[in-house]
Amino acid sequence: MTDLDLCYLSATEAVRRFKTKKLSPVELVRALVERAERVESKVNAFTYTFYDRAIDQAKKAEAKYMRTDGRTRPLEGLAIVIKDETTIKGERTTFGSLVFKDNVDTVTAPPAELIFKAGAIMLARSCAPEFSCAPITHTKLWGTTRTPWNLYYTSGGSSGGAGASLAAGTTTLANGSDIGGSIRIPASACGVYGFKPPYGRNPDSGPFNLDWYNHAGPMARSVSDVAMLQNVMSGPHPRDIVPVRPKLRIPDKFEGIKGWRIALSVDLDFYEVDSEVAANTKAAAAALRDLGAKVEEVKIGWTKDVKRATWAHLSGLFGAWVSRLIPEHGRKMMPYTREFARRAKKTTLVDFVEGMEIESAMYEKLGALFQTYDLLICPTLALPAIKADADLGDPGIKINGVKIDGYLDWCMTPPFNAMSRCPVMSVPSGFAKSGVPTGLQIVGRPYDDVAVFRAASAYERLRPMYDSDDRRPKL
Repeated sequence: MTDLDLCYLSATEAVRRFKTKKLSPVELVRALVERAERVESKVNAFTYTFYDRAIDQAKKAEAKYMRTDGRTRPLEGLAIVIKDETTIKGERTTFGSLVFKDNVDTVTAPPAELIFKAGAIMLARSCAPEFSCAPITHTKLWGTTRTPWNLYYTSGGSSGGAGASLAAGTTTLANGSDIGGSIRIPASACGVYGFKPPYGRNPDSGPFNLDWYNHAGPMARSVSDVAMLQNVMSGPHPRDIVPVRPKLRIPDKFEGIKGWRIALSVDLDFYEVDSEVAANTKAAAAALRDLGAKVEEVKIGWTKDVKRATWAHLSGLFGAWVSRLIPEHGRKMMPYTREFARRAKKTTLVDFVEGMEIESAMYEKLGALFQTYDLLICPTLALPAIKADADLGDPGIKINGVKIDGYLDWCMTPPFNAMSRCPVMSVPSGFAKSGVPTGLQIVGRPYDDVAVFRAASAYERLRPMYDSDDRRPKL
């Protein structure tokens, strides 16, 4: 196995090799560090790095695997990158902002706490847009993060550094967060797997743990690795009232989906969708049919009012939080952050309540669909990706010649933050001519996480990623 093969080794296979003493955590971490030192300047996935410390921790993990008592933790010795919005006591978290460039945390957020308790080794902090409020990862503080598949294009956001690092082979695992698609957008643009768990599954930090649009979740290069990390990140937590009991464990193996009925919507009834994305979505649907599922195109009954509802929510809560920083720090902040705050000022409580009414009507239609179908599938992004340092206020972004709102209208993810109890995984669906991957969202019934994993696993067996050189970025 070459060093590059090690860098793309799955977490589940790495642990198996650790346990059989065919691979050392030190070998794996060193390979990842060497890879990062070669390609990180091109991709820009990291803020702070901890390479020497990571190798020291890998040596301790190696010693545990060498013992005969078999007492190792689920993620023992595996490298992970932690998003630069997930606080870690004693470490810097900048939230991608000059405002917090000198911030040192006093508390470790539940996602990081659970990951570290499970034995993972933090290799680096992954880049995120300022306050995670953009679908691209571009900041004054850390610069521009790019998809490794074509450096002209964005890695997506807000967990853009996580997606880019996974695709570049500079980490084994990554955490993310998703308030409007921030796990699924980079998963699509970078050709990896990202899971938005249903609200109430995974603990997070306050106050946004109480926002039902907000989801902490796992990202990886395989479905089994996503399951491994999700099992660590989920369950009740003493500092978060939200997670439901009992803890759900995703199984290690899944049966097929023969006989399942799957609903397909290429446009969710109101998005303009790029022709390459549409073609790849239909090809993914054909693959699911090859697995024995019955896939049928449907009309959900949603309208453009969905956009109004999601913006009312995102602006009314998250935008309002950001807007408090504008009077003192506005000049330091990114244009997209100021735009978020501007929208917040225009959002009223009436807008927010009307948005909730729209969300309620949305699920009446989706819930009726789930009476007939086991799952819904649709694209993750309506465009493969946009320019890495795009101006999100640019009205010139077009899909099929049609001008769109450049901020979020190319992202088909926010409707499923509104449908927050529905688990959703983004899986790679193919590539555009640009070389940028496209993604497919697999949407499950409320709290039916296992069905989503089961379908994703079956699909992955037919259409794997990263298992050979021709399915890895050329950096």
